[in-house]
Amino acid sequence: MFKTWAECLPQNTEVCAVELPGHDRLFKEQPFIRLPPLIEAIADSIDQSLELPYVLFGHSMGALLAFELTRELRRRGAPEPAKLFVSAHRAPHLPDPRPKVAELSDADFIDELHRLQGTPPQTLENSDLMVLLLPLLRADFALCESYEYTQEVPLECPIVAFGGLDDNELKYQEVLSWGEHTTGKFHIYMMQGNHFFIHTAKKLILEVVSDELTMLKEANVGRA
Repeated sequence: MFKTWAECLPQNTEVCAVELPGHDRLFKEQPFIRLPPLIEAIADSIDQSLELPYVLFGHSMGALLAFELTRELRRRGAPEPAKLFVSAHRAPHLPDPRPKVAELSDADFIDELHRLQGTPPQTLENSDLMVLLLPLLRADFALCESYEYTQEVPLECPIVAFGGLDDNELKYQEVLSWGEHTTGKFHIYMMQGNHFFIHTAKKLILEVVSDELTMLKEANVGRA
């Protein structure tokens, strides 16, 4: 999904997508079902690559990963991102009011995927393909549903939060509450679309991210 983003962002911006075990080219690897070891693994893979200013962007589960990765990097003494973009996820200190779905029966689990509208119907109706995908999808749900927030001092980096106006899984106030996790600036953008507005509102999201990156670059030039 992020491979084409570089074409729409300011020059000299490198897009580095994180591939998780069990996903994409790492399909054969065992997926994580708990967040802390996954965060440590991601941090181990990138904490030597943070000499240049960087930002983090995460959508849905990725927003939680980006937030906890930022805190893990801070604990390791690495610089925080110049900006943290979080999309389609409630502020991490807020409890998830939804019933857990990771351990539902196959039929009920697939019904829930239909309701969320994030997986193409033709995929959900392909029984052979779902045999391969169900363990991965369950692992992703288990990872989020087992998450336990621990209180730390707020981040210093600015946070930009995105929400979907038609997202039945997320309320405006839950997106707004991300502002409690930074002592820096906070902006919130509500986009047209459901939980997966990152596809339908891609152009507008990239415009916002581009503007934010341009401001960061101009600020860095001004301090030089």
